[in-house]
Amino acid sequence: MVSVENLVAKARQDRASDIHLIFGLPPKYRKDGKLEDMSTLPLSADDCFDIAHELAGTAYGEYEKTGELDAASTFAGNRCRIHIFRQQGIPSVALRLLSDTIPKLDTLGLPPAALNLPGLHKGIVLVTGETGSGKSTTLAALLDYINHTQKCHIVTLEDPVEYIYTPDKAAINQREVGKDTMSFASGLRASLREDPNVILIGEMRDRETIETAITAAETGHLVFGTLHTGSASDAVDRIVQVFPEGMQTQIRLQLSMCLQAVLTQQLVPKKAGGRALAVEMMVVTDAIRNLIRNGNTPQIANAIATSAQIGGQTMDQALVRLVRGGQISKDTAMRYAHETDYVKKNA
Repeated sequence: MVSVENLVAKARQDRASDIHLIFGLPPKYRKDGKLEDMSTLPLSADDCFDIAHELAGTAYGEYEKTGELDAASTFAGNRCRIHIFRQQGIPSVALRLLSDTIPKLDTLGLPPAALNLPGLHKGIVLVTGETGSGKSTTLAALLDYINHTQKCHIVTLEDPVEYIYTPDKAAINQREVGKDTMSFASGLRASLREDPNVILIGEMRDRETIETAITAAETGHLVFGTLHTGSASDAVDRIVQVFPEGMQTQIRLQLSMCLQAVLTQQLVPKKAGGRALAVEMMVVTDAIRNLIRNGNTPQIANAIATSAQIGGQTMDQALVRLVRGGQISKDTAMRYAHETDYVKKNA
């Protein structure tokens, strides 16, 4: 039988981020953003079913019923996020290797203004980007900084729980969707009765969750959440468009008043191997609040570009800085840019 322990140990040794186990293919892992074979032997159907049984444990019946299952566990001393899913009637597995320790906030390569976010007392802070862009790591570093510096109560809602915090100055409750609460929305509603100062929402994926998050921010809580969007303006639009047209004006008004910042992340290949973090940072100014309120989101990128004095930067500005710092090539920056002409002229 294929050993998940051995696969995770090898992936960890080779600094891979993810493992993919698929019928008919050899085990693969993702290094520096690219999939590579871990062996030459393809996985049989029996291998895939055995691995799924091992990883799902007593929850295997749930996988059989729904065709998907999320979980987290530790293999070879490394905590992993697990997703089991059915394809062509046979289980496939995606494993994300999580860091053993939560990194320090100032080691991630975030814009300097991001270091001010843990000092906020209320409002919404969003971390956005595609899957695998480091959103969970950034959020964990932000919350752990609060944990070590503030006497407060932190409640997290995650699916599944990824990083495990060791309470220091803060009291921390980590709730897993599906185990500790039925949904993000129900867990978030309940959290408002749990006397929190800080709330982490693993994913703001539906109207009820977003509506409750805005209410939490308006009532004096600091709310961190994630969205799968490629820019700050897209994040604003995504939130507003979850609501019916008749409610969108009111939501824009509420969002303009409680949104504090949006970080949008990409991991881009370095010249020397590995990946560098490129971050667009929108610090919400009065000008940006007006743009949100009036629905002028296409103009947000220009407002971010001219807010450098308070720490704002666009994704293209972040990429240019990485080129000038020698971390990534100009060609790489242009491949990941929103406006290639800007990068071409300035990098």
